[in-house]
Amino acid sequence: MFNIVLVEPRIPQNTGNIGRLCVAGWAKLHLIHPLGFQISQKELKRAGMDYWKDLEVYEWKNLDAFWEAFPVNSQHFFLSTKADKNYFDASFSKECFLYFGREDAGLDPHILQTYSNQALKLPMKETIRSINLATCVGAVLYEAIRQNWPL
Repeated sequence: MFNIVLVEPRIPQNTGNIGRLCVAGWAKLHLIHPLGFQISQKELKRAGMDYWKDLEVYEWKNLDAFWEAFPVNSQHFFLSTKADKNYFDASFSKECFLYFGREDAGLDPHILQTYSNQALKLPMKETIRSINLATCVGAVLYEAIRQNWPL
């Protein structure tokens, strides 16, 4: 299964929608604390609809705890508007880890610098600051699915 890693997400509706994408797209969801909402919030469940019960979701107290369980290797990819390489230039495996940062801040610049060879972006007009987090997750997840089809 693919792995979607949300680092400190803030908007429950985005996370709910991403959870739904994960169920549809053969992916596990990893939530890195602190979160900007409670897992029990109705907005999260509403966006995830009745799929939330089928979601394989894990919560981690911080990124260090996650990396202790899943050390970073060549199949960890960090999505950011600040990256140089486009996501469709990457080679994704069925067990890859796709990281997405906070809606209001993105991923820590130190992470992007440390793993610059694995930092990816979605191409977009220069005048656009960013796109919705769930939209970004969907685009990258489905590129990973395309590369690994049939699963």
